[in-house]
Amino acid sequence: MADPIGGMWLALKYDAEPFGGLAVKSQLGSRRSSSHHNLYSIETYPENMRPADTAAAHLQFHLRHEPTSLELLARVFAKTGPGFVQEWINNAPTGQYARRASFLFEFVTGQTLVPPVDLGGNYVFALDASFQVTASPDKTSNVSRWRVRDNMPGNRFFCPFIPLSSQLKTAAEMDVSAGYDELVQEFGESMLARAAVWLTNRESKASFTIEGEEHQLDRIQRFSHVLATRTGQGAVPLTDTDLAELQRNILGDVTITEHFGLRLSPVFVGEYTIRYENVVHYLAPPAQDVADMLEGLKIFLDRTEGQSPVMRSAVAAFGFVYIHPLSDGNGRVHRFLINDVLRRDGAIPDQIILPISATIIGDPTSRRNYDQILDRVSKPLMRQITDQVSFNRDMKTYPDGIKSNLDFSNPNLARPAWRYINFAPHVIYLSAALEMTIKHHMKEEAIYLRSHHNARQALKELVEMPDMDADRIIRSLRDTRFIPSGKIQKEYPMIEKFRLWNAISEALRRSFSE
Repeated sequence: MADPIGGMWLALKYDAEPFGGLAVKSQLGSRRSSSHHNLYSIETYPENMRPADTAAAHLQFHLRHEPTSLELLARVFAKTGPGFVQEWINNAPTGQYARRASFLFEFVTGQTLVPPVDLGGNYVFALDASFQVTASPDKTSNVSRWRVRDNMPGNRFFCPFIPLSSQLKTAAEMDVSAGYDELVQEFGESMLARAAVWLTNRESKASFTIEGEEHQLDRIQRFSHVLATRTGQGAVPLTDTDLAELQRNILGDVTITEHFGLRLSPVFVGEYTIRYENVVHYLAPPAQDVADMLEGLKIFLDRTEGQSPVMRSAVAAFGFVYIHPLSDGNGRVHRFLINDVLRRDGAIPDQIILPISATIIGDPTSRRNYDQILDRVSKPLMRQITDQVSFNRDMKTYPDGIKSNLDFSNPNLARPAWRYINFAPHVIYLSAALEMTIKHHMKEEAIYLRSHHNARQALKELVEMPDMDADRIIRSLRDTRFIPSGKIQKEYPMIEKFRLWNAISEALRRSFSE
């Protein structure tokens, strides 16, 4: 940028740009204009908007005109220390931006400033809700120390950043309940209720397919049971105790996992090459950070109560997978949380599981989109820290029984990126995936179940038989394009005796074509 101001000026001045980039980049130009580039925008201002050439002036511009990037502030304050913010509040003890900056300095650093004795002014929100997602109005609180209303959607260890844009607002406003109600109107409550068990099993199987374990039938059935019995029940599973119980239910008794609950060892997502070399695709936060980060995620869900279920479920699910708090089972809990939060928020009725994992693996493009959304955080992170990640010669055994030789020499470099993730792309992704799930996968299954129900009724009008036999004949004839195979004819000689196969074939063909 030729003449950056605000957040971009600070990023360049202090080599502090967020790993994933800024959501808004401001510059000076001949006239006021805006341009949008994928998930960030460039805002151009005329010369009379130029801030003074100081950190305080450009931080004030950032707080006044741009979404507040906590990752940017954490990186800037790590370079500057408290000096310029303390001087600013001393010189402007009633200024709203100086007070906001002081509150935010303490929030992201954990350090304290000295409030001036003549500090005053009306209470002002810490974050501007017209620029980004903040705590719901009834969840804010006054901080008399700075005369600031705390509307942070998290704690200093995990505070999601969701800058607002027209695309984000459209995604967050997706009405999952209305989409489901349309299915009810078309197919009826009883038909969708019959689909519930099948959809739960489909979600379980698809979740294992994502992890390359689609043939683990016992584990698939076990996860189906977890989905059916735990979704939306009790507390959101984000504490050590709750996660340990959920992890046990998911993994079962036959596992090499010695320790359930929050991991006590380092973890990365990656692979081994054919030469047995480690390739790290994503490095998770250190084990000692996990509990505080999960508490931040809990605070987010509490403080954004009443806001978009799509937004909240996206942050819960993807936030969990980036924290990666378990030694095993993170991916399944990540996808479990999508349905869990949607149900808690009343977006889907009890007993209904949206087969979101089936959407993820629906086709190569869908799977690629899922991988790409995870890469929105992992790739920028690894570009910055790869040279500081290594594997020692000797393994170390950690308190949870995990053996690892992973070493990351500078976790402070990555902490702002882990703590203040931009989840706007994830909200947009999940909104599209949920729409595909409801309008395609669930509708497709409802159509099949209706056709199957009609086929069973048509078959029973021709010949009496138990449902199990009717379903066996329906499956067989569908597999053979409604031409009865020799095998099925031998299984049911009485149908051949009464010469009913032609009538049955025609009835079933008609049922599945309507």
